[in-house]
Amino acid sequence: MRRTSHLTLIKGFDAGLVESLIDDALALPSSLPVLGISGLPGSGKSTLARQLALAGKRRDIVVVAMSLDDFYLSWRQRLALAKSVHPLLATRGPPGTHDLALAHVSLDALVRMRPSDVVALPRFDKLLDRRLPPSRWQRIRTPPRLIVLEGWCLGVPPEDKTALAEPINALERNEDGDGRWRQYCNEALRHYQSLWQRIDRLLVLHAPDFRVIPQWRWQQELAMQAARPRANGMSRAQTERFVQLFERVGRQALRALPALAGRVLALDEQRRLKPVE
Repeated sequence: MRRTSHLTLIKGFDAGLVESLIDDALALPSSLPVLGISGLPGSGKSTLARQLALAGKRRDIVVVAMSLDDFYLSWRQRLALAKSVHPLLATRGPPGTHDLALAHVSLDALVRMRPSDVVALPRFDKLLDRRLPPSRWQRIRTPPRLIVLEGWCLGVPPEDKTALAEPINALERNEDGDGRWRQYCNEALRHYQSLWQRIDRLLVLHAPDFRVIPQWRWQQELAMQAARPRANGMSRAQTERFVQLFERVGRQALRALPALAGRVLALDEQRRLKPVE
């Protein structure tokens, strides 16, 4: 499709960096280490996770790449939240729209996996906005040596409640005037901390500023639509509104995560790695 020709997409991270990340993770004092990759939408988390899994194959070890996105609540579950709590909870993404119990169950299954076991990991289709049926889940047939868990809000702590009083964008002003949605998401983020605690090392792909995220997410959207032209996707306006759902927690991530991470990879506006200072 012609519209994808101008995109500045992630081509991949340096092979030496990928190998060093695996070496560092395997050296952690855990029988099955979990490497977390946190980064705002469009920062390259999935690309890096896939590279780590492929590098594991070259070493003849299993590196399982998991995404927090695959644990979104179903449409019916989010619709129930939208009716009982706030209409914005129908839209996937922010804290409170993930099935944390399923994430824990999936991690537990990998940790306890024996050579004769087969572990099925959920898959969520973003263009269809639904979790795929179990028949289409990923099958892991060999016990892994490393788990890579990536997610846009991985490791992010909740904000102080006083910070929630004022809206930070048009969506919060127009659709969350009383603050119920952002208060719910912030409180939900407290429950995510038990999942974050399962991460042995946190790697952060650090964006230069949240202002680049709408463009990064739009590029990602176009790439998904180009790969599956028959599936429905979002328009540019819909994408920009969608990104506003991530802004509050995203800005909290930019503030808080560098001090919490085991390693930070700083990105410029073109998503190139900046030199280490």
